[in-house]
Amino acid sequence: MIRNSIIPFLFYVFFSTSNFAQFSFDAILSKKPILKSVQADSKKYRLQIIYTQITRDSKGLPSFTSYKYHVDSTNYFYCASLVKLPCSILALEKLNELHLDKNTTMFTDSANACQHAVYKDTTSIIGLPSIGQYIKRMCLISDNVAYGRVYEFLGVDYIHNRLAELGYKNMRIVHRFDGGCKGVENVTTNPVSFYDGLKLLYRQEQQISVKEYSNPNGIVKIGKAYMNAQNKKINEPKDFTNMNYISLENIHSLLQRLVFNEYLPKSQQLRISKTDQSFLVKQLTMYPRESSHPTYTIKSYFDSYKKYFIYGDSKKEITDTSLKITNIVGQSYGFMIDCAYITNKAKHIEFMLSAVIYTNENEIINDGKYEYNTIALPFLAELGREIYKFELNKK
Repeated sequence: MIRNSIIPFLFYVFFSTSNFAQFSFDAILSKKPILKSVQADSKKYRLQIIYTQITRDSKGLPSFTSYKYHVDSTNYFYCASLVKLPCSILALEKLNELHLDKNTTMFTDSANACQHAVYKDTTSIIGLPSIGQYIKRMCLISDNVAYGRVYEFLGVDYIHNRLAELGYKNMRIVHRFDGGCKGVENVTTNPVSFYDGLKLLYRQEQQISVKEYSNPNGIVKIGKAYMNAQNKKINEPKDFTNMNYISLENIHSLLQRLVFNEYLPKSQQLRISKTDQSFLVKQLTMYPRESSHPTYTIKSYFDSYKKYFIYGDSKKEITDTSLKITNIVGQSYGFMIDCAYITNKAKHIEFMLSAVIYTNENEIINDGKYEYNTIALPFLAELGREIYKFELNKK
């Protein structure tokens, strides 16, 4: 049984640092100029970090000790593609409930102008869409179209009812990233059908959310101005109140649950098979070039495309095959987030790291002028490297 986590209601609590070198975020953040400069203005950068040390006993059972830096669920950040992790997990759960396989063909119909009908997927080996193929695309290159189709299969009420059961009552997943849907259209999801050849296995009609899922932080506005859909500058903060929301603690916890699912009490485990768990972890770990169907070139999707920690400030091919990063990232409106489980079995290293940083010097949202490459990625890469070095030098 897992003996400590950042979700007290879920796990037994067992704090012990006797087997570790003394850890301090202040010490880590003083190592490099980029780390020091961001720490010196951490409020401006909306910086939050969670680092979880992992130890295993003689039977291989894990225990956890977590350290947090400025973690605050009321300090809103736009979660962007982080929503693809909970939606991938819930989609696999729902398929199990329906006794459907993740590779079963799923056709998406449309019932209004903002919805998209989908009857083929050229990235698939058979040319047909499926939840499994959509999950691959989401995990490998953070595909927004794939996310939209999974979101529609789930439905807004199903998403939030299950998240609440898992203890994530404040997560909000209420809109797609494609289609331009607005208002109630965002919580109205397409009809979908599953087929085995020509045989209809399951039909789900259009769904409209019964409940209204408000932001747990109330009214949320950021910046001093924003560019609207017509590329016109609006001189007031951008309103994020009705947009998706996931706290850093929640996404860190959810990835932890996925990776260590089999160690949880049966009643608290994710409702996915071991095969589906391994499939999802594999997709979150792979580099795009390692995939076939979908196939991605290293020129367009370099190895660090979704690996911000350790590698994010370089586009070179990653040659270290012993270091594995299983992660989900988000990048939008100046926010950059990485949530990762990092291992090197050869060096007996195993830890989790999550961080969010906001880089928007001019405070204008949606103008495309963010300091991702000059501040965010160098910071996250150095942070990952310094935590990794700390792990190497632990007692």
